[in-house]
Amino acid sequence: MTVYLVGAGPGDPGLLTVRGFAVLTSADVVVYDRLASPTLLEVVPAGAELISAGKAPGKVDMNQDEINAVLVDRGRTGATVVRLKGGDPFVFGRGGEEAEALAAAGVPYEVVPGVTSAIGALAYAGIPITHRGVSTHFTVVTGHEDPVKGRTDVDWDGLAQVGGTLVILMGAGKIGDIAQRLIGGGLDPATPVAAVRNGTRPDQRTVRATLETIKDAGVRAPSAIVVGDVAALDLAWFESRPLFGRSVVVTRAREQASELRARLEALGANVIELPTITIDPLDFSLPVLSDFEWLVFTSVNGVDAFFDRGLEPAGFDARALAGLRVAAIGPSTERALLVRGIRIDLTPERFVAESLLDVFPPPAVDRKRVLLARADEGRDVLPEGLTARGYDVEVLPVYRTVRAEPDADALERVRAGGVDAITFTSSSTVDNLCDVLGKVPDPQPVIVSIGPATSETARARGLRVDIEAADHTIDGVVTALLQVLASLNQPSPG
Repeated sequence: MTVYLVGAGPGDPGLLTVRGFAVLTSADVVVYDRLASPTLLEVVPAGAELISAGKAPGKVDMNQDEINAVLVDRGRTGATVVRLKGGDPFVFGRGGEEAEALAAAGVPYEVVPGVTSAIGALAYAGIPITHRGVSTHFTVVTGHEDPVKGRTDVDWDGLAQVGGTLVILMGAGKIGDIAQRLIGGGLDPATPVAAVRNGTRPDQRTVRATLETIKDAGVRAPSAIVVGDVAALDLAWFESRPLFGRSVVVTRAREQASELRARLEALGANVIELPTITIDPLDFSLPVLSDFEWLVFTSVNGVDAFFDRGLEPAGFDARALAGLRVAAIGPSTERALLVRGIRIDLTPERFVAESLLDVFPPPAVDRKRVLLARADEGRDVLPEGLTARGYDVEVLPVYRTVRAEPDADALERVRAGGVDAITFTSSSTVDNLCDVLGKVPDPQPVIVSIGPATSETARARGLRVDIEAADHTIDGVVTALLQVLASLNQPSPG
């Protein structure tokens, strides 16, 4: 039995350490702060107990004594307990108090350090905490001391004389008073100051001022505030990414959303996952594969279901497809087949059913059967088109898409009009989002469609399709989104 005091970093889930990820993915209980990214909870095993210990101004889920008691109580059960804390547990995180409580109770614990916002937030704002010829040292101090002490332990006059870089955490509400104390201690009123709010998160904002003007600069919590000459440096990279500050809705099934989400987040977008469908593999019996000339796949889902529910349960592997010619509708489907050890014989230049029909060869005289593995309610373009060409087509439904129960908070955010763009990657995502929304907000967010069939469905539901991906892939969707949002930033002619 062990309790892990894990630093989650300042906000970007990618800053979680390898050790932190390892213990989080094996946790039985997770006690988490509001400053820890909710995305991290997605890697926690299903069935684990999740306990919110969030603290926000005017709202406290649990006080520190209650948190300590929960850690001791769960730790004594023999469970793997993770205390997930924003930043680093031992940098103004009260991790020391939690460790003391566990030690006093005889409960084993381990400390997993995290990236503190004192360094991480500044780095994401393009402010080096030390810089050759500018600052050789730094001091980190809290701007919010325990009010029950009745005194201050921070010698602001002394800090004004230390030089180097001064980083103030939890000081947004008192920054005006702190600035005056530092000026009174001898710092030049023109000393540069920067405040990084929500550092490393998609909604990060950096305010730049001086000690004299910072009081009226609109500094809000939670902010890491840096005082010193390095605050005048602006090596911006995070806030300069092409989708920074944009909110983009991803409607793909949760099982499929990770690739698109990762691409958009890497470009700076605040991604709102609103999966409108979920993939439900079907039970089916394989026909005699040697009776067919062609095996056709129209999606990654079809590939996964065919192998996972068809071949493998039947005791077959890729060798069972020997002699079959295999067609895939696009590169994503082709990659899914390559992972399974299958090289394809045919794929169209444009990744739609009509294009696959255009390149499909005429049937052989003695072998003209096609097995089409697809969703149970797929479009009839392929089976009808292949039949018209003389093929004997057997449709094998291997999965279905069903409506997902959307996250209430994400749904309300879309309804409120707080998003810049919505991406659609299939007709079912369009239909299901329209059904759960009832009405798309006015003005309508930018709509990005993966291809013609999806666009047709969107228009039939009364949506304006702003752009359709030239390549009907995730890469194509990302490229289209960048293109349309960049055009909106251009000044109007004249």
